[in-house]
Amino acid sequence: MIEAYFTEIEGIVQDFPSVRSYTLRKKVYNRKQGYIGGTIVFENGYRLDFIEVKDIEVTGRIKYRYQYMDEHLALVFRYDNVPHHKHLRTFPHHKHTLSGVQESSEPKLYDILLEIARMERQSVM
Repeated sequence: MIEAYFTEIEGIVQDFPSVRSYTLRKKVYNRKQGYIGGTIVFENGYRLDFIEVKDIEVTGRIKYRYQYMDEHLALVFRYDNVPHHKHLRTFPHHKHTLSGVQESSEPKLYDILLEIARMERQSVM
């Protein structure tokens, strides 16, 4: 059931170090489909806004966006599957950075949080 997926996502957020606060929004479409989104604020003041539209009977997400921003809300990176950038081999999956658009596989929220943790460690060193 989609509620179990929502519980899994919330557990990932709750258990992740350096999370200062978070808010989640959930909408159940039916027992297998739903929407979850929210904002995660980290100890350094950076934040991750994300959305996922999920069908638990389908691998991956129907729609997703993970946008990581600094304390001034300037983009650090964004992963999404909006169907543009058709020239990319990984279409529709891609990553936006300050350098431009890159090919990307479809990430999971946990993958994004690990990438953020690596970036935080590098900025401390």
